[in-house]
Amino acid sequence: MADIVGNLAHIQERIAEAADRSGRGPDEITLIAVTKTFAADVVLTAYEAGMRNFGENRAREGVSKMTALEPYVSDTPPTWHMIGHIQSRKARLVAEHFDYVHSIDRLKIARRLSGYADAAGCILPVLLECNVSGESSKYGFSLRDWEEDASQQKTFFSAVAEILALPSLEVQGLMTMPPYVDDPEEVRPLFASLRRLRNALRERFPSANWHHLSMGMTSDFEVAVEEGATFVRIGRGIFGARS
Repeated sequence: MADIVGNLAHIQERIAEAADRSGRGPDEITLIAVTKTFAADVVLTAYEAGMRNFGENRAREGVSKMTALEPYVSDTPPTWHMIGHIQSRKARLVAEHFDYVHSIDRLKIARRLSGYADAAGCILPVLLECNVSGESSKYGFSLRDWEEDASQQKTFFSAVAEILALPSLEVQGLMTMPPYVDDPEEVRPLFASLRRLRNALRERFPSANWHHLSMGMTSDFEVAVEEGATFVRIGRGIFGARS
């Protein structure tokens, strides 16, 4: 098993250093441990080491780990983040069990989640997933050329207005999934683009909460922090390679 305790300490140290380079405090960045494919006992080890934010890509897998951890949870329960693509048929499961959703990528799923959250009597914090790289393999609102393409911007802003009007969702910012690259500097422009998009949304919809930028993974989180990330999502750097 990976040295989870040591890895967490090392990641936190690197986050603090990246935050300092950008004139920010480490408390402005939340580390999310991505537990996809890792067993519940591995997640428990991270929880016992002080980790409190966990990210899952699949709803049912996440719920099974929530259930497994329940007997061991102390006075500070974990916060579970849905960071993967949400199938319409899994929307109820997400709304009823997850504390945070990073992957609102279309109006249809936003409406479904709002309906299920309303039925559950809760307000669900969410982020809008933005595909600023243009990769066809990535989910998210299509926004590769949002700064130059007025029609792309108009389409997105129209969708945002509808999502902001939904009664049981609270939009709190944006998320993106960059390509996997060897040199993290290659994706810095994408992180900067997401930050500029967040700033444009602040101007267009000033009454909404646009605080968060969920961006950065094991290979590039330091660059993401330097560009304004408030959530970084790290799996391999904490738990080791997936089998």
